[in-house]
Amino acid sequence: MNNLKQQLHQLCSEFVQQRMANAQQAIQSAEQSAAEDTKSSAGDKYETGREMLQQEKDRGMAQLTEANKLLVALNRISTAGKSTRVEEGSVVKTNNGNFYIAVSAGVLNLAGESYFAISAASPIGYKMMGCKVDDWFEQNGKKYRVLEVI
Repeated sequence: MNNLKQQLHQLCSEFVQQRMANAQQAIQSAEQSAAEDTKSSAGDKYETGREMLQQEKDRGMAQLTEANKLLVALNRISTAGKSTRVEEGSVVKTNNGNFYIAVSAGVLNLAGESYFAISAASPIGYKMMGCKVDDWFEQNGKKYRVLEVI
């Protein structure tokens, strides 16, 4: 089962790496556009364009910073061992879906099954933390029963 955790961890890592690559691409694109932009006789138009490119670069930097935070959080999570209670790094199977408690990375498909990669700080992750097999919790009017904690 540790193999399952390792594979889900790897998929989350690939998700974060892709986010980082996209952010870096956006920053490079904005920098390249700014370098190619030449000042025209319409000074205000030039300044507006440069400001828009700077804002685009700033958004890319913010996305890169967030992706780095996700990577740091992901690197703190152990894929070894099995726990009896839900904690960071746990794979949780419920009557309403499977979850990997790590970082918010959306749906991960592995070996024909879907897992929702969620943060422990997310609303459902928060309610799930500390649960053990046969515990119940409710989220958005939906009742979840913990069937297995890996």
